[in-house]
Amino acid sequence: MVDKGGELKTLLSSASLVIVGGLIGSVGKLFERIIVGRALTPEAYGEMNIGFAVMTFATTLSLVGFTQAIPRYLSRYDDDADRRGLWVGGMMLTGALALLATLGVTLFAEQLAEWFFDSGEQAVTLLRLFGLTIPFVVGMQVAVGAIRGYENTIYKTYVQDLTYPLVRIGLIAVFLFGLGGGLLTVGYAYLASAVLAFVVAHVLLNRIIPLRGAFKTHNRKMLTFSAPLIVSTVMSILIIQMDNIMLGFFTTSYQTGQYGAAYTLASGMLVALSGFGFIMLPMASRLDADGNHEEIDTIYSTTTKWIYILTFPAFLTFVIFPDDVLQIVFNSDYTPAAAVLPILALGFFTSAMVGRNRETLSALGETRFILVSNSVAFVVNFGLNVTLIPIYGFVGAGIASAVSLAVLNLIVVLVLKAKFDITPTSPANIKTFVFVPLLLLPLGFAFERYTTFSPSLVTLFPFLVVVGLLGIAVVVAVGALQEEDLFVIEFVEDRLGRQIPFVRRYFAS
Repeated sequence: MVDKGGELKTLLSSASLVIVGGLIGSVGKLFERIIVGRALTPEAYGEMNIGFAVMTFATTLSLVGFTQAIPRYLSRYDDDADRRGLWVGGMMLTGALALLATLGVTLFAEQLAEWFFDSGEQAVTLLRLFGLTIPFVVGMQVAVGAIRGYENTIYKTYVQDLTYPLVRIGLIAVFLFGLGGGLLTVGYAYLASAVLAFVVAHVLLNRIIPLRGAFKTHNRKMLTFSAPLIVSTVMSILIIQMDNIMLGFFTTSYQTGQYGAAYTLASGMLVALSGFGFIMLPMASRLDADGNHEEIDTIYSTTTKWIYILTFPAFLTFVIFPDDVLQIVFNSDYTPAAAVLPILALGFFTSAMVGRNRETLSALGETRFILVSNSVAFVVNFGLNVTLIPIYGFVGAGIASAVSLAVLNLIVVLVLKAKFDITPTSPANIKTFVFVPLLLLPLGFAFERYTTFSPSLVTLFPFLVVVGLLGIAVVVAVGALQEEDLFVIEFVEDRLGRQIPFVRRYFAS
């Protein structure tokens, strides 16, 4: 148990920083969308989302799965020439693909604008700005992948969670409010912040390993590993972005903007999930190389339980008070999306229930099953979007997104269980998954119905904290704490500098 505790403590220590950085990044992303939504219109917000979706798709395709291949193999090499070669080979291949993507978006910008946008020449220019951003985002991601391979959470946080989003937010705020610019200033902000993040990422990577020196590339090996990831990652991004693209095609930019507000809030629930994910892949890969699957199972199931506990307060709030949350965060123009926010929240909450399942499966080398899960989920997502959006608008898009996420997670969890006996459903976790919503959701609905409470800018955060404490109380009351959870408690005590009284009496022996 000592060894397990050491690995788990390492994960928690690293994840805590990433969670804080991820929280800053997620709040920053949310704040960015608030700025655009308040300074412009839902239509402009929708067009920004569509442009961002195009850029994200092209960026993901250009990366060819190397954001996972680089950290996986870097953790398995000891020689600097091999490690440097992973970065060099990644930059060469993904850089060439990124330039082709930029060329494609630039050349076909008018056709894309005609299909998905309501505005004219402005949409063409916005798409071209996002197209120019692609190579810099790709280069930044490759560098961060190498940083991830060294299990360095500090530098990753500096680049992805601080430099890239905060600089972008600052520029958007200055351009929109200081200079009175329009939607195109968002494109300029993305381009400038991506260039800076690209530079910062490589300056920091150079501190870990000198970028100049002998290198030995391993692109063939990485491509063999990432080949299924190329398609599966593209499918994954399409699952995420398909709603915006198809809403833009079937409806209007205005409705796309309203849906985007709800989607931004729902996807923000996964801050804790993303925090553990950064360090989970290289750590699980290292443990897999030692044949230590039992420890991977312990870390996976324990972190999944706490991801679930940390995510539940936002889920309950979005389900019970969707109108209030949209009003607080955006404005009354976006409150019609309250009809879809609980649906999206449920879809993303299924990801919290299974933890970092895809990273764990990827670390174990079974990327072909990630391809299968993403492909099936994409087919489900596409079919439901085509069927439901023309009838139900953005509510149909929300149903498609929630169902496809659930299908994707179910397939990966079943594969982990069948092939490796690794599962998030330990007896203690099942108690947590069942009793927390079973007891707190009815309590929340009763509280909303029989009191005059309505979340405001002042009371929203305290409400989330109270729900979180109630969730932990339920876990304790139903006996869902186990020995592994003590490492989480000890980690919190280390950060607080004092011991939490009485808590140890509730741990299962």
